[in-house]
Amino acid sequence: MSMTVKAAVLPETGSTPRIAEITLPEPGPGQVRVRLDAAGVCHSDLSLAAGKLAQPVPAVLGHEGVGRVVATGPGVDKVTVGTQVVFNWAPACRECWFCEHGEPYLCTRALEPSQRGYATLTEDGSTVFPSLGTGAFAEETIVGANAVVPLPEGLEAHTAALLGCALLTGVGAVRNSAQVGTGESVAVLGLGGVGLATLQGARLAGAAPIIAVDIAAEKEALARRLGATHFLTASDNLSKEIRRLTEGRGVDHAFEVVGSAKTIRQSWSMTRRGGTTTVVGAGAGDDMVTLSALEIFHMARTLRGCMYGSCDPDRDIPMLAQHVRTGAVDLDALVTHEIALDEVPAAFERMREGQGVRSLIRFT
Repeated sequence: MSMTVKAAVLPETGSTPRIAEITLPEPGPGQVRVRLDAAGVCHSDLSLAAGKLAQPVPAVLGHEGVGRVVATGPGVDKVTVGTQVVFNWAPACRECWFCEHGEPYLCTRALEPSQRGYATLTEDGSTVFPSLGTGAFAEETIVGANAVVPLPEGLEAHTAALLGCALLTGVGAVRNSAQVGTGESVAVLGLGGVGLATLQGARLAGAAPIIAVDIAAEKEALARRLGATHFLTASDNLSKEIRRLTEGRGVDHAFEVVGSAKTIRQSWSMTRRGGTTTVVGAGAGDDMVTLSALEIFHMARTLRGCMYGSCDPDRDIPMLAQHVRTGAVDLDALVTHEIALDEVPAAFERMREGQGVRSLIRFT
């Protein structure tokens, strides 16, 4: 039986999401229908809406969600009706070369409709696409059973939405991608939800010093609360200021969590010789970074990308949940605005202006 629900639908690239009713079909083989408890508004949603990242339209955006399974299709045994789940927007096939070589976050089939359990949503008979195969900005959605992870016990069901993107990506960048060691110095550029999760990952790793950087000076108190030992407001002299705090060398690890050529270049310049710059932010395809052949040779730095925190959600979500339960990671601190579904456009505007951290849509 089909189901009509409310969703924030992006009519076309560059437009503003609007609330509309969409009709969900019954979950097909390997699919589940999930009733959302909450969904985080991620900067990637803004990039998808603006066309910086490819997204068919019209679309229901949203990929950072938590909810409860209300129906299952044939062949589903991972979860049952009533299971609380966190979304995994890049489910691994477990069969391709990357999956078999320990890199499920690079799965070649993760974006395939067949792998994601792609659900067709209809509005007045026209197709509406679920963003990143999840479409979390809706009261209910249909996803592949491989795109959900059972919510570990002992977590608050709303802020747990952030486990599925912000926390996996930020902590994973430190733990899995860069493999930061105790006593190594870290700089984090960009203090949105993922950036603040990266700070917490650096603190968990025992990094020191941990230097937080953002355009908004009002984020300093929160950054220090979550692990920063120093705070700098973004400027053209950022590299010199970082070197002043690191005995002239630069940091062992710089994490760029903005997604722009300018801040990638700044992150590279503030990294010490032999250090590592990790790009966590998702930038535009035509935003080019320029490095000279001589400095690449002379500085002996490593510049690496970070896809989804180099994580395996089935493995890493339970690990992160344990850190949340013990208080070692603070999810609540990442949520600065709790909003209703129709407030998504305002949340987008705050992100454009660099205000706040995570907006969390509450459905219940």
